[in-house]
Amino acid sequence: MSQAEDREDTAPGRIAPDPAGDRLFIAVTAAVLAVVLMVNALNVNDEHLRAGSRLVFWEPFVWEGSSGIYLVAVSPLVMALTRRFWLGAPPRAAKLAAHAAGALIFSVTHMVLIGVMRAGVYAMAGGRYDPWGPLHDWAYEGRKDLLIYATSVALYSGWRTIRGRAPGVSAAPEVLEVRDGARRHFVPLDDVVWVEAAGNYVELHRGGAGLLHRASLSAMEKRLQTAGFVRIHRSRLVRRKAVAAVDSKPTGDFVVRLRDGRELAGSRRYRRPLLAD
Repeated sequence: MSQAEDREDTAPGRIAPDPAGDRLFIAVTAAVLAVVLMVNALNVNDEHLRAGSRLVFWEPFVWEGSSGIYLVAVSPLVMALTRRFWLGAPPRAAKLAAHAAGALIFSVTHMVLIGVMRAGVYAMAGGRYDPWGPLHDWAYEGRKDLLIYATSVALYSGWRTIRGRAPGVSAAPEVLEVRDGARRHFVPLDDVVWVEAAGNYVELHRGGAGLLHRASLSAMEKRLQTAGFVRIHRSRLVRRKAVAAVDSKPTGDFVVRLRDGRELAGSRRYRRPLLAD
């Protein structure tokens, strides 16, 4: 695993997918878009008719429809990016930068693909459409695309927040993506009881067997601070709520007894942070 993958796995603020909720969000988005884009197409036809300009009736529907197809097709990617760089948790500056890059890619891709789609439809109808036309008008199209991207991120963020707080629906737990070759494990942080350094890895201990994760213990300590973990040894972290008792030794070191009966050695250097409120 590369260092870049390691940083991605330990990045704070990522939220888990909600397959059922995400499918519903896409369906609602597609339905609303269909209505809005149809109204836009009818309005364009009406405006040209009033202005006395020549326009074939189906053309605005191709213009609006091509954008609608792109927006629905790309919505899972925008949703994934929103989850990966969730703005509800720090560090927000880096996440805003990631969304700015995502919005730029979203816009350029939009302009290229709708141009190609429109040119194809016009060709089948015996007409001609410049596939690079939207790119030529990049300032106009870009402003709209940035607004659409920002609105999509905001709506999906609100949707996930509502889904998490709705009666009978619990918020998706924060998960840690652990890669094992081509296989990926998604471990809810709530399941992790303690973490121990193991060379270039850390071992995540849950109810059963441990699971190796490519990360440093320092990186995991930063990641897990908000999840209630505290360091008890230079090579060991523990969830504070899992501690049943702390037994001191004459040397100043101590033994942490967990609620499941397991015992972990602690160093006197870390005694005070463990016992602090």
